[in-house]
Amino acid sequence: MDALILEWINLNVKWIHLIVGIAWIGASFYFNWLEGNLERGKAGLNKGVAGDLWAVHGGGFYHVEKFEVAPEKLPTTLHWFKWEAYLTWISGFALLVLVFYISPHLYLIDKSVADITAFQAISISLASLLISWLAYDQLCKSSIGHNNALVFWIVFGALTLEAYLLSQVFSPRAAYIQMGAVVGTIMVANVFFSIIPSQQKMVSAMEAGQVPDGSVGKKGFQRSFHNNYFTLPVLFIMLSGHYPQTFGNDQAWLVLAAISLIGVLTRHYFNLKNRGKVHQWMLPLAASLMVVLAYLTFPKTPEPTALTSNVTFAQIAPIMELRCATCHAAAPTDLAFKVAPKGVELDTQAKIEQQVDAIYAQTIATHAMPIGNLTQMTPDERALLAAWITQFKAP
Repeated sequence: MDALILEWINLNVKWIHLIVGIAWIGASFYFNWLEGNLERGKAGLNKGVAGDLWAVHGGGFYHVEKFEVAPEKLPTTLHWFKWEAYLTWISGFALLVLVFYISPHLYLIDKSVADITAFQAISISLASLLISWLAYDQLCKSSIGHNNALVFWIVFGALTLEAYLLSQVFSPRAAYIQMGAVVGTIMVANVFFSIIPSQQKMVSAMEAGQVPDGSVGKKGFQRSFHNNYFTLPVLFIMLSGHYPQTFGNDQAWLVLAAISLIGVLTRHYFNLKNRGKVHQWMLPLAASLMVVLAYLTFPKTPEPTALTSNVTFAQIAPIMELRCATCHAAAPTDLAFKVAPKGVELDTQAKIEQQVDAIYAQTIATHAMPIGNLTQMTPDERALLAAWITQFKAP
């Protein structure tokens, strides 16, 4: 397929993924907020109503009621929230195919990490999606599944281990995206296999003139509650590809685990706040942990050597031409690209000097570039490039 056509398809699918993802996560945030802010047990509630809530938005007033189990009869129109989740996964998986499966040697595989074939890499990717969901689902159905705190720590530990294992197989960027796909698959499978079926059982019981089993709804609510805590880590992973200081770190899997835990802590603060339990220390702690993480992952400035003293542009120009400008040029010679990725061109001295900060972040502070080190930039070349950038930026 023509690379430019593929880029347009990629753009549109990514846009769809963003739109439906916002709709899904927005609905998740709203209903968890609603659940926490219901006024329960007050006088004047209608029969069978657990709690209600009044709100004003967009120039109008809204009154929402939640029933203990179900109303006495079904309304004519009943709104379901499922396609937002399904389309988020479908578009996300399509992106996985378009970006990582169609060009596995470019984005999925890094020979310096693991010398595997495209078939092996794609098989591992698909298997991790399926196995992760099955393991999580069986854990929730087990005798300890009702203990949310214990389930959380088991799932967090298992996903951290999986992140480590994937980092030993895939390119750093791909390992992060794969973990996003794993968690996203668990979330959507929760909707498809647990939340929606439990709701369908309750609706079917009412249609048959029976009293719905409230425990069925509670099982669906538990999975929805889990999804609520998954949201911020998944959102971070969606953004992480733009920040190589995370996935490009030597301990990238630990960075992912730490930021995910910070996201869970942040989500927990708002969940408690919605229930009237405000713990003022949680958000400052989350912010402080991010500062500590940034400090711990800050790259060390390479020590100058005889090789890297008084480096001229003429010395680094061949490195940029051989290792970077095959893709980042007005006319890329790499067949995978018709235009320079992200519009970044590094084929003249002026353009290179304009991008020195980005070059340092992508090739020195981290080894995110060249992608998968396909052009085989050596440690000595990185050191030479680092020295030139340092000298160029010196006052």
